[in-house]
Amino acid sequence: MEKDIREYNPVVLAFIGDAVHTLYVRESLARTTDYKANKLHKITSGEVKAAAQAEKADRIQSLLTEAEKDIYLRARNAHTGSSAKNASIGEYKKATGFEAVIGYLYLTGQNERLKELLK
Repeated sequence: MEKDIREYNPVVLAFIGDAVHTLYVRESLARTTDYKANKLHKITSGEVKAAAQAEKADRIQSLLTEAEKDIYLRARNAHTGSSAKNASIGEYKKATGFEAVIGYLYLTGQNERLKELLK
């Protein structure tokens, strides 16, 4: 029997969300620019680093549903066992919360909501 997505470890949701967010940024850039792969990689790296994700987390806070807020807070407050190389602990925790929400929406098939928050 499959486990309820809301019961997943929030850091696991963030693990999935990181990949989904990276793919979203890469796909968006590929569709809207004619940059070469090296430039695409540099831009993507700048958009998916912890500091940038922390800013996105701040921007979407007022848009989150109660379920999404719960996921965000659980992930933000979780002990991850690691930290970002070029971000503060606060930024890293916010980024983890952001990624967890993205992972949750992806795994629950809420694609329109996912697109809405990623824009």
